[in-house]
Amino acid sequence: MYTASQKNNLLATAKEFALRELGVDDIETLKEILNFADWTYYVQDDPLLADVEYDTLFAKLKKIESHHPELITPDSPTQRVAKGLNTEFTTVNHLVPMLSLENSYDAEDLIDWDRKCRELSGDENIEYCIEPKFDGASISLIYENDNFQRGATRGDGVQGDDITTNTKQIRSIPLSAKLSASNIKQIEIRGEVLLTKEKFKIYNDKLIADGLAPLANPRNAASGSLRIKDSTEVAKRGLDAFLYHVSNFTLIENVVVPEVMKTHYGSLHYLEQLGFKTSIQHAKVVQGISNIIDICSEFEAKRDELPYEIDGMVIKVNRLALQEKIGQTSHHPRWAIAFKFKARQATSKLLQVEYQVGRTGSITPVAKIEPVYVGGVTISSLSLFNDEVIKEKNLMLGDTVLIERAGDVIPYVVKSFPELRDGSEHEIVFPTHCPVCNETLYKPEAEAVWRCTNINCTAQIIERLAHYASKDAMDIRGLGDALVKKFFESGYLHHISSIYHLPYEQMKGLEGFGEKSMQNLQAAIEKSKSQPLHRLLFALGIRFVGETTAKTLARNISHIRDLYTMNIEQLCTYEDVGIKVAGAIVDFFSHPDNIHLIDELEASGVNLQNNMKQVIHGGELSGKTFLFTGTLSMKRSDAEAQVEAKGGSIIGSVSTKLNYLVVGEDAGSKLEKAKKLGTIHILSEQEFLDMMG
Repeated sequence: MYTASQKNNLLATAKEFALRELGVDDIETLKEILNFADWTYYVQDDPLLADVEYDTLFAKLKKIESHHPELITPDSPTQRVAKGLNTEFTTVNHLVPMLSLENSYDAEDLIDWDRKCRELSGDENIEYCIEPKFDGASISLIYENDNFQRGATRGDGVQGDDITTNTKQIRSIPLSAKLSASNIKQIEIRGEVLLTKEKFKIYNDKLIADGLAPLANPRNAASGSLRIKDSTEVAKRGLDAFLYHVSNFTLIENVVVPEVMKTHYGSLHYLEQLGFKTSIQHAKVVQGISNIIDICSEFEAKRDELPYEIDGMVIKVNRLALQEKIGQTSHHPRWAIAFKFKARQATSKLLQVEYQVGRTGSITPVAKIEPVYVGGVTISSLSLFNDEVIKEKNLMLGDTVLIERAGDVIPYVVKSFPELRDGSEHEIVFPTHCPVCNETLYKPEAEAVWRCTNINCTAQIIERLAHYASKDAMDIRGLGDALVKKFFESGYLHHISSIYHLPYEQMKGLEGFGEKSMQNLQAAIEKSKSQPLHRLLFALGIRFVGETTAKTLARNISHIRDLYTMNIEQLCTYEDVGIKVAGAIVDFFSHPDNIHLIDELEASGVNLQNNMKQVIHGGELSGKTFLFTGTLSMKRSDAEAQVEAKGGSIIGSVSTKLNYLVVGEDAGSKLEKAKKLGTIHILSEQEFLDMMG
């Protein structure tokens, strides 16, 4: 970007500028010095100026611009400074859709992908570019006439949120780039915003010192930071950005494409020369899939040595002309693939075991461990599931244990290390009585879980109340877990039906619960009375009845009392209802207390009838089954309603009965199982929306 003599000249000029008054004639050189200092500091990690020198020059630039505002340009360092709150983020279209990458988890996947690329391209000696897969938040940047114009989040891939102001707070993103020197008029660049491990720790340490909860992991910290409305707060986070892909560019008329832009590696090199931070130092161009597999293994072994989190490697066909020939689906490019690393592991100390009581009385042992950073998340607590797991893994209090995040999401104990015991360890004694109500615990035959059978156990009541009010059940906004517990302990809530008889006048003096909060809660409770029947069935907490089964039941009855007389055989004729689920339903509706609860809910005005649209027989999706997995940009309930409106049905798991699996972001085991079955149509969210018209 600069020769050694140019750097020396800028440094000398900077020293000279710091010692004298500056005028209008100095402004362009001053801006160049400050932008260059930003680049050396934030991109090259090689500070050019001392902080006091930089601040002195920055103040002089602001002074000149304050007297001559007509001289302020978009690439001025002062234009990074946040201007307060963004009232909202507007939605903008990407120039080119931001497609997802197809994932691979082993060498066989890569070999199969290489075979397809060779077949589609007709080239047996494809040149590949391999680089780290950053674990951050995706962004899209647009530069026009050399100046930064817009930054946007990935969004749904077609549209994203305009985060231009927040993007300007990321010092490794230049406000201008000399694109016109290569005859480029407009360019769209993709990248990843992230926090280095060091900056993430520094920021979390500050939060803890201020008495605030630490952030979960660098990826979530980066993603959340981009959507903060106060840009001054964004600037404090110390975000970084790696640019890894040129998705689109427009040339000045009658100019041929620069040679450097004909390969992916060349474009990385080009961006780096312009002053962007890229993965070029780790990117490699190789031939042969066996070499790619070796490089993936090498990086997986040394991923912890990098200053930032990566969760895999990205492999792309290097020549852009070949990429175009190979093509893409509506979901992912066929010329690129992501190799995902294995689950992350770390060791820690097992300090104690606590026992939680669920809404159905299940007793779950929860391990408390010394906080440990695993795969981007600090873990201090994790489920041990049941007493059989404790025995199987030979766990003792004080043990050194191996922790893993399954699928980089759910933490669990892999094993203990008995050979490291020093005699200070203690046996884990599973309780014989409920830790809350002291009821004798019972383990049903053929089940692995001990249960408290006292339905009046306060822990169960609180859990049932919280579940009833939860978003996917009756969706009583404002009545969260903490408030449920507070109301229960204050004597305002006793059981589910008491939600509809809260003494609002008495509650006025309750700490932290003001007049407005009370009005909002009252409105949300009133609104919940008209929720569809399937939500009530899920909210009642019948064992094994999830959202999908609740919909199936509601769709086949006209009133909840229809379930009172149904037997196991009748219930098993419904989609997704097996003997175990049917038995739980029959058991629930044969219990007098549950019948009494339903009567009380009806007296309170809660809807007990089926107001859902019946299955549309003969619809274009009649007889077709769907399942959704991962994070969608639309509400899952809305997506399911679209299927049902066209005669299709929703089932709860991946099996040979499933026709379509709709996959959102961060899809997990359901997607892998569907791939293995090989008979299921896998759709992206966009493909699903196209199908729905």
